[in-house]
Amino acid sequence: MKLEIITERPKQRKHTTPLLFIHGAWHGAWCWENFLPYFAEHGYEAHALSLRGHGASEGREGIRWYSGAHDYVADVVQVVDGLGKPPVLIGHSMGGYVVQKYLEKHNAPAGVLVASIPVTGTTGMIMRSIKRYPKVALKTLLLFDAGYLVSAPAVVRDALFSDGFPDADFSKHYAHVQTESFRVTFETTLLHLPQPQKVKTPLLVLAAENDRVFTVTEQKATARAYGTEAIIFPSMAHDMMLEKNWQLVANKIIKWLETRGL
Repeated sequence: MKLEIITERPKQRKHTTPLLFIHGAWHGAWCWENFLPYFAEHGYEAHALSLRGHGASEGREGIRWYSGAHDYVADVVQVVDGLGKPPVLIGHSMGGYVVQKYLEKHNAPAGVLVASIPVTGTTGMIMRSIKRYPKVALKTLLLFDAGYLVSAPAVVRDALFSDGFPDADFSKHYAHVQTESFRVTFETTLLHLPQPQKVKTPLLVLAAENDRVFTVTEQKATARAYGTEAIIFPSMAHDMMLEKNWQLVANKIIKWLETRGL
């Protein structure tokens, strides 16, 4: 599978362990546009992949029925194998789910979950979406097409970004938003929930106070399942890596990695 990989290399390498960033649903490697150069400035080799069917990767025609637990994990395996050294895995939203499923069978130096699908799955998210965006949410479920949930710019803005997020920045990001696998919906509600007992890799769990996709309560439950505590960022929404205060998130990751010698 030909996968898009965006890489930023440091002018002065301070850390030998590379980083691999994994995007969430409806996104691609583009969403790490702030993080990649920032982590490179701090001495990390930083990579972001677009999962199959996303961004400039192959496979858009089959995206509706891709498996997050199998196909998307296979993409991560492919990229990790090509890096030469096991990376720290950093996953946002659905990408956090992919990280969790990858770590059930593979080890990594560390993992970071950023506003991730929680260990309890997406049932709560679906119910909240039906209540908040009934027309597009029900159309998504009835037609088995996750693209409808992001078909309205107003819904995407409300779900992913803080109130007052700059119009120009939103328009730039929304131009990249795309359809997503519907199969992942089944996997994250019933079929393939995360299994924390199988994960041995240390995890950092980061959450946004004003996240309208996954609640702080769900993120705290995820952190407890992995034997840690969630770090909550105030006045921030779901797309933490694109929000105004994204550097606070990046700095927390860097500090945590450095305390682990990474």
